[in-house]
Amino acid sequence: MRRLIATLALLCCASAVSLAQVQEIRVGSDLAGKRFDGIGAVNGGGATSVLLKDYPRQQYSQMMDLVFKPMFGASVSAILVEVPGDGNSTQGSMPSHSHWRGDSNFERGYLWDILKEAKKRNPALSLDATAWSAPAWVGSFWTDDMVDYYIAWMQGLREVHGLELDALGCHNEKGWNADFAKHLRKAMNERGFADVQLHGFGNWGRTKLEFLDAMQKDPELADAIDVICAHTFSEIPLKPEQRAAIDALGKPLWNSEEHIYRKGFDCLITIVKCFNDNYIDSGATRIVNWYDIGAVYPLEPYSQDPPMILAHEPWSGHYAVREALWGYAHYGQFTRLGWEYVDDACVHLDGGGSLCMLRDPATGDYSIIVETKGATAPQTVRVRLPKGLSTEKLCVWRSNEQAQFIRQADLAPRSRTLTFTVDPGSVYSFSTTRGQQKGSFDDIPASRAFPFPYADDFEQYAHPEQYGYLPHYLADLIGCFELAERPDHRGTCIRQTVSEHTLSWAPEWHHYTILGDVDWTDYEVAADVYLNPGDEAGVMGRLCDVGTGYGIWAKGYYLKMDEQGNVTLILSRGKPNPREPIGDAEQQALILARKDVEIGGEYTIGQARVEGITPCQWHNLKLRFEGARITGYVDGREVVSATSDHYGHGMAGLLAPLREQCVSTPYFDNLTVKPL
Repeated sequence: MRRLIATLALLCCASAVSLAQVQEIRVGSDLAGKRFDGIGAVNGGGATSVLLKDYPRQQYSQMMDLVFKPMFGASVSAILVEVPGDGNSTQGSMPSHSHWRGDSNFERGYLWDILKEAKKRNPALSLDATAWSAPAWVGSFWTDDMVDYYIAWMQGLREVHGLELDALGCHNEKGWNADFAKHLRKAMNERGFADVQLHGFGNWGRTKLEFLDAMQKDPELADAIDVICAHTFSEIPLKPEQRAAIDALGKPLWNSEEHIYRKGFDCLITIVKCFNDNYIDSGATRIVNWYDIGAVYPLEPYSQDPPMILAHEPWSGHYAVREALWGYAHYGQFTRLGWEYVDDACVHLDGGGSLCMLRDPATGDYSIIVETKGATAPQTVRVRLPKGLSTEKLCVWRSNEQAQFIRQADLAPRSRTLTFTVDPGSVYSFSTTRGQQKGSFDDIPASRAFPFPYADDFEQYAHPEQYGYLPHYLADLIGCFELAERPDHRGTCIRQTVSEHTLSWAPEWHHYTILGDVDWTDYEVAADVYLNPGDEAGVMGRLCDVGTGYGIWAKGYYLKMDEQGNVTLILSRGKPNPREPIGDAEQQALILARKDVEIGGEYTIGQARVEGITPCQWHNLKLRFEGARITGYVDGREVVSATSDHYGHGMAGLLAPLREQCVSTPYFDNLTVKPL
């Protein structure tokens, strides 16, 4: 008897502990909550998909399915794209539809096709856009010329490509201007875009919402801005008074760029945490992360983290799906635009993690998305469901470190009560909807190295508009190296067409483009160049670094020549360090001898003058690497050489140098890269 009593006592104690660990969530009958405006990703803010255009169409289509097709992969409900402006905005530059005043070409670039293919897969996808940079001809960003630039881009999207924009941002991370927002809103209303929501102002940091006070005092500004937006609420959530001000204005709040720079499963669970926290802590009803498909060279900044898909090899067709994609899927496959949050069930969990409930007001379907990052033990949650929500069974999908997006046994509510236990370090989606799947493809080609030797005479592009005027495999870091007719009308070549520094989001350098393999060591890169009066042109090699994203000074070597035959061999050591002035020739020599610190700057390591060079002629430039010996050739003749062992491997490229405040616009043809 004593043993039985003791056993019962232990069971009662265990039951009491178990009950104490249950988190109770009671949902009010009004089901109050804000409209869900979607989750998604940015395409742009850099030439984030520049290599996607070169993929075989089969693999291109697969990647688009994985990101945009409903109930398949990420199933995102919103995309924010960069309105291209020729300037560097992290990984590189995207070609503008209007390089100079009066220029207009809505076939230039690759973004149009991405938008069409995304919308084809999901007609309900919300299309959003804003500019990081703009061509110099608009004068300064907050001008009526920039208003016209935006309107023209939207007209091209509509009239040439048959797509309607849903929302437009004023500018990315460059302050705010009330008059610009008013002028842009007025122009949109008058010129056929009254239904496009205008959001502002897309800033980050502690002062990202400093314009709220102006909106409260200026009714015209408040009328102009349909949606309040800012960046990185995971880093800096809204203050209570900011949330109150936004609610008083009656405006939605969007996070127009969140950053989740993590690896593996940690990226997946942090993405879901970000989506939950953005609403719970700040009230954001749309969250888009930077960025979607990493179709850039591995050398470029942020090439591995944070994209959903890594697409570094168009020549092989190989790509890789990161765990991050299934973080989006835990929201994307269980929600729809126009659903509503249920505020009573959007909470932080007592034992670590968070939970958000969203519902379909038309059908009563609902989903609950849970993440338990930071939890140390299992947690039981009991959700009391009012009338108005479905009583059907819920499908359950789980991700953890070991396996991602795996369906579990269904869960049935009892007496309008839903009880479940969630493990630490996991993500769960519970939903009364059906049709979810873990989409995949079994025929992804194997990885292989960049084709070497490499050659392109640019004659394969009979209809340049079909390629967006961009040749295969070249990734522009600044400017636009686009397909053009040769000036002697003897075929096709490429030309750097941006003649001035842009209103760039990031600090700029010479205009250049890259291709190849960072592991190349001893090789030669050559191209024919045609110099207009005042031009310089160059070939680049052993490029082992292209900057941090905010600034794209290269590390490597280049050989350049001007139209008078002045040839210079340059060692480029990245962004100059203002605290370490380069000094005189003797100091430069000391700096050049040091490899233990990357002091930055450009250093002349060889010079020559070639007679007989005049403008408007074709000449061949070649840069050869053999161990520490670096040699420059003009028209097959050695003209300059140096010994330098600062950089022993890297990619190749083409260069249009900055000359004072102007940028060269030379032509290039017959690009070759081959081993010695």
